[in-house]
Amino acid sequence: MKAIKKSLTEEEYLYLDFSHQTEGCIFPLHTSVTLFLLSYCDCKIFKICLVVTKEVSRDSSLLRDDLIQDVEIQIISRQELPPIVQNCCLPAVVERSDNFCRAGLAVVLRHIIQKSYEADPLKKELLELLGFKKTCLKACAEVSQWTRLCELTIPLAIENFLRESSDQPPTIPVEILQLEKKLSEPVRVHNDDKLRRQKLKQQKADGVGPPLTKGKAKSKVHTQETSEGLDSSSKSLELKVAFSKLTVQEEPATTNREPSHIRKAKASDLPPLEHVFAEGLYFTLADIVLLPCIHHFLVIISRKFSEKLVEFPLLASWYQRIQEVPGVKTAASKCGIQFLHLPKLLTTSTEQHPNLCEVPGVEEQSDPLFIGGPRPTMAKLMEKGIEVMFSPHPCPTWTLDWNVLPAAVSPKEGKMSSDRALRKQQQLNNLVYVVTNQAKPGDRIVDFCSGGGHVGIVLAHMLPSCQVTLIENKELSLIRAKKRSDELGLSNIWFIQANMEYFTGMFNIGEHMILCRFADQTAVQLPPQRRLIGKQCMCLVDLDRARAAEECGYSVQVISMEPESCSPKNNMIVGVPI
Repeated sequence: MKAIKKSLTEEEYLYLDFSHQTEGCIFPLHTSVTLFLLSYCDCKIFKICLVVTKEVSRDSSLLRDDLIQDVEIQIISRQELPPIVQNCCLPAVVERSDNFCRAGLAVVLRHIIQKSYEADPLKKELLELLGFKKTCLKACAEVSQWTRLCELTIPLAIENFLRESSDQPPTIPVEILQLEKKLSEPVRVHNDDKLRRQKLKQQKADGVGPPLTKGKAKSKVHTQETSEGLDSSSKSLELKVAFSKLTVQEEPATTNREPSHIRKAKASDLPPLEHVFAEGLYFTLADIVLLPCIHHFLVIISRKFSEKLVEFPLLASWYQRIQEVPGVKTAASKCGIQFLHLPKLLTTSTEQHPNLCEVPGVEEQSDPLFIGGPRPTMAKLMEKGIEVMFSPHPCPTWTLDWNVLPAAVSPKEGKMSSDRALRKQQQLNNLVYVVTNQAKPGDRIVDFCSGGGHVGIVLAHMLPSCQVTLIENKELSLIRAKKRSDELGLSNIWFIQANMEYFTGMFNIGEHMILCRFADQTAVQLPPQRRLIGKQCMCLVDLDRARAAEECGYSVQVISMEPESCSPKNNMIVGVPI
């Protein structure tokens, strides 16, 4: 009975967009993906609300039961969302206190996994979805091309593909080609040298040499065929490793020392490991995200343009293989996903999509303008008369009276050295002075990339008539900030765990401290010359931002903090609406 009461008090609300549904799919695809994960985790701890647009009827009978079995869903309008959620893109999860929100697909899905495990610690396989060191889709989409592909571009590309599909041969989304190419790349895992030597030993025992580049596609198709029978003794080493983990079996122990020719083989002579799942050998959250999207893509292709299936042998193999993961078919069935039975694709690499070789890799960063570092660009700017200009600091000696402020307001309460805490106080003196001189009662103040909330918490304490919002992608940082806020009894502060692009709210004052590539190289430990270049880059970036703000009707100043030693990132952009 106690356990039941505890779960009720910890109930959270999950808000999902709903536009329409068709052929076993709820749109947008982010919603289908989230419902599929809930089904896979058998998670019942969230109150689920589908948020409809004005054009969509709120009649719950429009939701076919076979699409959302075993899930109780409430239908609401966007106007009924809690205020904090109205400032975010969905999906979003909100705690009962209504001041802590998690928004964005990857953040919400990772939270569902964590809460499902906490509700039933025996489900240790759920934590495995978060991958090695629990980092699967943890990096935000702004910095990780892989997170962006899974979280944003593939769902959006598939939605557009489904919307535009006709009887004419379709244009295959480049994101699908990127995923096909990703599946063809060698897998790197933390113990890959050991596994690659085991694979070499297996190949020698089977009388097979290391696969040649020309035969890669055939090798992948063979993997598809053997994966259909999990008890097959001819499974590849990758499949044995992957499915032994899924069935909670120990990987075969090797007590005997490897033969000499295996131990002495050069790393360059070892056969590469091939993909079993999206991120490599193991089934992760990335596979959960991709499955509903790829399923609906393959439904259209197989029905109208089946001849094109041969162009995606690796994607088809992955699709077949993922059905053998325990629990996937059951979860898919509850969500209305009826798996296709694809033909076995006997293909060669030359039959893959003709443009595949031209598609950039997921993590490739091709930027020809970046050759030579920042100096050529800086020189061109100076030739055009574009130089850094600073406004004088309006009050360089102003400081908060830290001695009279509550202890939880001070950064000294955090886990940092006294020297760092002093520099943090100096930074806050500058920021608080600027903001408090601009803020008016009722203003909304947003601290972008807030970290542990040092700026936001001080401002919320100093400006009780303003609403302060902290936006940060790192969950632990926000949890620490909320703990300090609770100690202070602050009622005018919100916490949003999300990437910045998921925040859609209006604000009067914003603190944004992300700097561009070389502009980030201003750390004290760097060589003086490199630090100077970084400072110049930072100033030019801030100058550009100031000009952009001026074009939007602001009067802008770029000011250096005092003392400058308080932080290597010591510029402030102060904009006042004209």
